[in-house]
Formats: sequence, structure tokens, C-alpha cells
Amino acid sequence: MTAWPDRRILDLFNIELPILQAPMAGASTPQMAIAVSEAGGLGSQPCAMLNLEQTRAALDLIRQATSKPLNVNFFVHQTPPADATEGRVWRDRLAPYYAEWGLTTEVPPPVAGRAPFDETFCQLMEEYRPEVVSFHFGMPEQTLLDRVKAFGAKVIASATTVEEAVWLEQRGCDAIIAMGLEAGGHRGNFLSMDMSQQVGLFALLPQVVDAVKVPVIAAGGISDARGIVAAMALGASAVQIGTAYLLSPEATITPWHRAALKNSPSDATALTNLFTGRPARGIMNRLMREQGPLSPDAPPFPTAGATLAPLRAKTEGTGNSDFSNMWSGQAVRLAQEMPAGELTRKLADEALAKLKRG
Repeated sequence: MTAWPDRRILDLFNIELPILQAPMAGASTPQMAIAVSEAGGLGSQPCAMLNLEQTRAALDLIRQATSKPLNVNFFVHQTPPADATEGRVWRDRLAPYYAEWGLTTEVPPPVAGRAPFDETFCQLMEEYRPEVVSFHFGMPEQTLLDRVKAFGAKVIASATTVEEAVWLEQRGCDAIIAMGLEAGGHRGNFLSMDMSQQVGLFALLPQVVDAVKVPVIAAGGISDARGIVAAMALGASAVQIGTAYLLSPEATITPWHRAALKNSPSDATALTNLFTGRPARGIMNRLMREQGPLSPDAPPFPTAGATLAPLRAKTEGTGNSDFSNMWSGQAVRLAQEMPAGELTRKLADEALAKLKRG
């Protein structure tokens, strides 16, 4: 076999390899997106933690380096109103840590740390016209979505249940990312916040494939060729890979995050809402062990990080990761340390070889 058995995603996005680089806000970079796209996959530029000017600068950098297809990713969420009393219980729970590090507990009220897709971002997308626009936590309002589709972009979004996948298809998604419980970073759930009902990829994937007509992209726990082949056997047209790229030189993660990825045991990760207010998978640290990892006292997304900010500022300067998120999927031990473009081609070559033998 010299060709991929399912070309729907390849033809839809006009890419050569059915590998999407996960848009990991705060960790992936324009350089990573460039490398993956140039290798034949679909590079992704996350914008949730960028303002308009930063997003423009990132897209300029990418477009100057490659003309290959690009995915631009946004969060879709409601920013809670500013409330000086919000999170007081949470601040009280963190007070012993403040005292330990000689900090005052009088911290600024929680503020939004991640920007949702809105009119200004939509205008920017109309200007740059990326080939793919992806959304996390659902879909934007219909008028904005219609404008994105009007300039020709393919729209994809994450689903963590069959019900979410059907909901996304009904609202115009061109392809759906089936996000298993194994995936690192923020869960893409939006119809339910009950984490007890979230399922693993290989239970979710075939059910989503059966429930929708659009092609499905598998995400969660895929870090090597075996995972790619298994996902395709269950009906995926492509895979989205995140954690495996975190060890690439293009990733901007802290030295202690990189070390934790390289040395973590297989059960190192857990879902936690302590850092942002929304469940996300990361490597266990002191805060997660002592306060959670899931706590009803964490302020709502995306404001929870404000209370932790003074602790992070104080401790990260000493190389301490007790209060810092270190996002990672469950297949962290399968990650390989190599440049993003090289990793993309290696995974594709090995997967094709296995498909040919099979």
C-alpha cells in the first residue's frame, strides 16, 4: 500500500498526510505549525491566549514561511462578568500556600485569561482566509460561523460524546474531532460538564463514525504509528496529535514541563479544573494532589488562573512546578524527542508501512 485508505480529510483540507497537529495554546508555536504543514500534515495556530495583534503577528509569520494549508483555532466560551468576590473560597483554600511563599492573599479579582472567538477575530479570519478554522467548546453563533464558511474555510470542532458530534454536524461542521478521555489539555465538552460520562477514544470513535456522515478525526492517546493505524481501523479519516509534539524543539514549554514529560510514569496525568476552571488533563503536581484534582471551589473558566498567578510568578522563577499546569495526554511515554516536521513524516511513514503489511 502506497496510499492512505481514506482520503476524505486529505481531499477536504488539501493536505498530503492525515495528521493534524493539535492547537495547544501556550505550547505550540508558529514554527511548529509551519513545520507540520511543510511536512504534509495540517499545522495549527492556537489563538485562545493571544490578542488581536499577537494573532496577526503569528499568522504573518506563518504565511511568510509556508503556503501550505493551515488550521487556526479558537475557544468558544462565555466570559463570566467581573466579580470582586468571585473565588473568595478558593483564595481561602490557597492561603496556606501564599503564607508559605511570603505572599499576601489580597490578589486582584479574577479576570479572563483566554479570549473567545468574536467579531474582531472573525474579521481577522476574513482578512487572512485560513484553509481550516477549528473551535473548542462548541461552535460560535451562527452569523459568525456563516461568515467563516463564506470565505471558504473548512470548519472543524471537538466532540467528547456522540451527542456533541451530532450537534456539531447539524450546525455545519465539515469534519469532527472525536476527542477521547486520554487527550491532554482542555476537554472539548460543551453539552455536559459531567466528567464521569466522558469515555476513551476507542469507545467513542466508532460510535461517532456511525452517528455522523462527515469525516471524523481521532484525538486522544495517539503518539505513534500503532495509534494511527488503530484509529483508522475504527473509522477515523485522520488523527490529531498533541502530546507527541510537546517534546519537539518548536514547543514553548518550561524546562520542568519538558522534564516531566520525559520522565513521567504511565499514570502521571489527571483531569483537573484547578488552573483554569475547566477540566483539562495534565501531569500531577502538588496542587492537584493536595486540592483536587477537580474542585467545586475553583472559579469559573477562564478566570481561575488569576488566583494562582502570584503563586506561579513566585515559584516558577525557582523552577518549581507545584502551582503550574503541565498539560499532557495519557500516552506521554510514547512521545519522541525530534523536530515537529521530522516527527510528522516519521509517524506517517511508519503508519503506512503497518497498513501495507496489514
